[in-house]
Amino acid sequence: MRAAPTILHLDMDAFFAAAEQAAKPSLRGKPVIVGGLGPRGVVATASYEARRFGVHSAMPMAQARRLAPNAAYLVPRFAFYRSISEQVMRLLGELSPLVEPLSLDEAFVDLEAAGTARDATSARAAGERLRADIRAVTGLTGSVGLAGSKMLAKIASEQAKPDGLVLIEPGTERALLGPLSVRILPGVGPATGEHLRRGGITTCAELVEAGEDELVRLVGKAHGTGLYRMALGHDDRPVVAERDTKSVSVEDTFDVDLHDRVRIRVEVERLADRCVQRLRASGHSGRTIVLKVRRYDFSTLTRSETLRGPTDDPAVVREAAARLLEAVDTTGGVRLLGVGVSGLADYTQEDLFAQAASARAADADAGAGQSQEDGAPGREGAGEAAGDGPAEGGPAAAEASVRQWPAGQDVRHVRYGAGWVQGSGVGRVTVRFEVPQGAPGRVRTFRVDDPDLVPAQPLPLVDQPSSPVDGAEGGASGGRESSSP
Repeated sequence: MRAAPTILHLDMDAFFAAAEQAAKPSLRGKPVIVGGLGPRGVVATASYEARRFGVHSAMPMAQARRLAPNAAYLVPRFAFYRSISEQVMRLLGELSPLVEPLSLDEAFVDLEAAGTARDATSARAAGERLRADIRAVTGLTGSVGLAGSKMLAKIASEQAKPDGLVLIEPGTERALLGPLSVRILPGVGPATGEHLRRGGITTCAELVEAGEDELVRLVGKAHGTGLYRMALGHDDRPVVAERDTKSVSVEDTFDVDLHDRVRIRVEVERLADRCVQRLRASGHSGRTIVLKVRRYDFSTLTRSETLRGPTDDPAVVREAAARLLEAVDTTGGVRLLGVGVSGLADYTQEDLFAQAASARAADADAGAGQSQEDGAPGREGAGEAAGDGPAEGGPAAAEASVRQWPAGQDVRHVRYGAGWVQGSGVGRVTVRFEVPQGAPGRVRTFRVDDPDLVPAQPLPLVDQPSSPVDGAEGGASGGRESSSP
């Protein structure tokens, strides 16, 4: 616990939704909800305007639509958000070499490490300067908490929301924490919170009053001792600049359960390729391939295979994931698939490339006399199923050629310029033509196959040089990608 509030916690305000409002002038001041738009989608972020209707993160999208039927519903554009996050993280890096990112929109900063701040006055000045810089560079707002520990800095940033700064003076921690719920303490989730409630403990003050011995009896020695210290305001965890990534994974939830075994295999191979892209982007390779399958009844199966050495070869990962799928019963349907790689390293095992080549050759020989009914599609079948067409049925090849226009996607029209998709259906796509620095634009409707309308890159939020964005992401399936620390 420090004697000065030199640990800073930044949390961007309603980040995904705020970024969309900044990019789309017609949505400013209006409820915006970002997430998977299918019947099984969930809310990733809701703007503050949408939160007034009771919408919050992790809520099923169907429930959000009932609460806020007139809100704007958009698919996530993770590459766009990542580009803004990189700008914010660079600003944090100018404050201190010790920056601990927690997610795209959240991080701890040790102001003392670089001499940026040594007391409350200089810490507050650094926090206010950061907030101003973030607004100038990104056009967005962030809330800042300052305290002598990570736990209290995070509590302070929550109290500062939205678009504020709260500094907790050392020595005031216990008075501040006393009336707050025990759920505010790190490590107290719904289960532990309910266990403490049954023991008559709901606030931090009651937790301190119960004493360390009683807490050890209720939740065990390690957890009880840690909770008691934190309720007193004691938290000595350092800001860690580098956190080792232990795994990389991607997964998709499907709007309709997949039953066709060929389609399921193609989806697994597609996920394997996406996973390897993330793996390479992180500068890692891995030796354990993990397959995740959530079936129609919500039961979830996880299968893994450990290779002889680490690899970042997509063929190796695809083949391992396909082998794992063979051991999984998908009768009844599949609602979610995921592929991950763990056991990460910063090098590859060269002989795995030879292994992949020999495995592909063996598969080709075996596949020459094999029918698609055996569950091993030929080259043409695999290519068709891998398209963007529907999951099942014969018309897949014909429908795969129809372009998809998810709500929120950036587009450009030969005549009307830059815009974004408001919605699509029955062969039509509606586009609002506007740019971040302009006024709300006009709406026009086109055929979904209009050759003059094409997907485009997101535009920068402010008129100044910024990082290029490597393309919009997200789709109606509500896919999610993650790196697990």
